[in-house]
Amino acid sequence: MLLRKTALVVSLVAAALFASAGTATAAPADPTPAPVTPEAFAAAAAANPVIVVGGLSGIAVAYEPMAARLRADGYRTFIYQLPGLGLGDIPTSARAFATYVDQVRASTGAATVDVVAHSEGGLVSRYYLKRLGGTAAIGRYVSLGTPQYGTYVANIVAFLGLGSCAGVVACQQMTIGSAFLADLNAGDDTPGAVRYTTVRTLQDELVRPTGNAVVNDGATNVLIQTYCPLRVVGHLGLVLDGTAYTIVRGALVDGPVRPNCLAL
Repeated sequence: MLLRKTALVVSLVAAALFASAGTATAAPADPTPAPVTPEAFAAAAAANPVIVVGGLSGIAVAYEPMAARLRADGYRTFIYQLPGLGLGDIPTSARAFATYVDQVRASTGAATVDVVAHSEGGLVSRYYLKRLGGTAAIGRYVSLGTPQYGTYVANIVAFLGLGSCAGVVACQQMTIGSAFLADLNAGDDTPGAVRYTTVRTLQDELVRPTGNAVVNDGATNVLIQTYCPLRVVGHLGLVLDGTAYTIVRGALVDGPVRPNCLAL
């Protein structure tokens, strides 16, 4: 019975993730942002490789479109699929991620890497930064639709009679008010000299309320619809959408927030 419930939770989450893939659409014209210079991209790409960190039930291939955009901009790009597709304990996943970061640094010769993390991947990498001493190895942290302060979607699973997330540990930890989130969010949200950026969308199906996708203490928190009010972007759409990518692109070169509302 527990196995069937667990499978149902994973299926519901996966269905919501992939259903949102087709929700990114173009919006009316916005003033064209000043482009970041090729020199700036070349300098950033030479300095820091980028690790794209997947989310709950996110297989690596789902993040290939984001990785392809980064490679096209000159970045040495790696995709990190969470152990066990992120169903297990988040701190345990963070320890595995720490090993992966060290491997990327060793293979590239880079002192620091940048992280672009989707959904649960943002919690895994932020735990690494805050609790595992990762601030010395990360230059920039960009989260996309990460339930930094939890999500009611996880709470709803219990409401539907499936128990405490049907035994899925990561789901339990992403519940609003969980012990994991209380620990992660105690004290400074943005430790170290890392530049923190969060990106969120009003149409996020899995992070509710969407304001829980922000962090405090000096982070740059970007709501896509503040700049592009008619842009429709779902949860998985954050890793597929062109406008979202222009925000990521700017964050990786420490540029101003200037989303391109017409980007494909």
